[in-house]
Amino acid sequence: VQLQASGGGLAQAGGSLRLSCTASGSIFRIDDMGWYRQAPGKRRELVAVISDGGTRRYADSVKGRFTISRDNAKNTVHLQMNSLKPEDTAVYYCNAEIIEAGPVTLIAKDTWGQGTLVTVSS
Repeated sequence: VQLQASGGGLAQAGGSLRLSCTASGSIFRIDDMGWYRQAPGKRRELVAVISDGGTRRYADSVKGRFTISRDNAKNTVHLQMNSLKPEDTAVYYCNAEIIEAGPVTLIAKDTWGQGTLVTVSS
């Protein structure tokens, strides 16, 4: 199983960007899907997470500005980022708890996508 992220890039402060991440492989089920970010010199931090039932949780720093959503039929999670600030600049990583259908059993995998850079200019 793997996650492929897209989106990101350069935006001005106050602008918007949208990130997407799609899971592929032998997927039985996907539990939580989320986004993390890591700014230069800082630790990776949770941005937002959404359960398979649609329960959302956000970091305080992005509440009211970012919206996480998912399309279970397409194994995809999105992060709509509005009112961007320079401090949102970071590499963003998608993450998913994927239950993989193995040959004889189910295997739980904490899966990470490749990072995508978001740069917000002031």
